Amino acid sequence: MEISYELNEVKQVAKQLIKNAKTKTLLFYGDMGVGKTTLIKTIVNVLGSSDEVSSPTFSIVNEYKLDDQKIYHFDLYRISDVEEAYNFGIEDYLDSNNWKLIEWPEKIESILYNDYDKITIELNNKDNRILKMNHS
Repeated sequence: MEISYELNEVKQVAKQLIKNAKTKTLLFYGDMGVGKTTLIKTIVNVLGSSDEVSSPTFSIVNEYKLDDQKIYHFDLYRISDVEEAYNFGIEDYLDSNNWKLIEWPEKIESILYNDYDKITIELNNKDNRILKMNHS
């Protein structure tokens, strides 16, 4: 799936991603400032959480509540290696049946053994983004 969009269309994009996701593990790839966190905030809201969504840059993982499950939002930018991920218990999160939205998943690719949906976002120009979604 490939989508070209502007930031004012992010809610429609979030709905399409949720509809087309084959898993509850969404990996977000893209340069700093491309809009990964903005899209994730919208996905959390579209899924039905009323929690305040913020970037977990310093906490590494934020948890949001849904009626009968949770959403885990990871920002792995600041971790240095897989060992650091193990230290905060990432395997427990990955093994859960909850939604997992992961920014900078390159840091933990070696331990991803379950299916996931890979989302790549690139800036096409100042206002336009190209999003590609693949299932692995």
